[in-house]
Amino acid sequence: MADLQEASVTLPSDPASVTTARRYVCGLLADWGLPPGDDVVDAVRLIVSELATNAVLHTSGLSPTFTVDVRLERSEQLYIGVTDSHPRRPQRQRATAVQQDNGRGMVIVRHLTQESGGRLEVTPTEDGGKTVWIMIPWAVAVT
Repeated sequence: MADLQEASVTLPSDPASVTTARRYVCGLLADWGLPPGDDVVDAVRLIVSELATNAVLHTSGLSPTFTVDVRLERSEQLYIGVTDSHPRRPQRQRATAVQQDNGRGMVIVRHLTQESGGRLEVTPTEDGGKTVWIMIPWAVAVT
């Protein structure tokens, strides 16, 4: 496998794009050797769904598109970033948010990322938006 594999897709900020983003990322993971039934695939599927949903629902129409970047470095670390052009950063929710009807997406993302041995960070973009990144260890043995 190459030292760096990367791909990205830009989608309209439309609810139907969440499914497209999720399928796109899961397809890449399969192409890069992660078996479809792996626990990491399930976690990434939910993480991408939550991040894409946030990019669609919480940008107040200020981000007509969002971009999903996927990068695998040296077969060791998987990076997934969702970028939108809205300047507002995700609000840190407490664990009690899980009991609410909404607002628990980032709690779920943080939990799944940490459970997978990874981390989450938010970085600003040049156009005033932000990228929400998750970084998790790559779980496929290189043969």
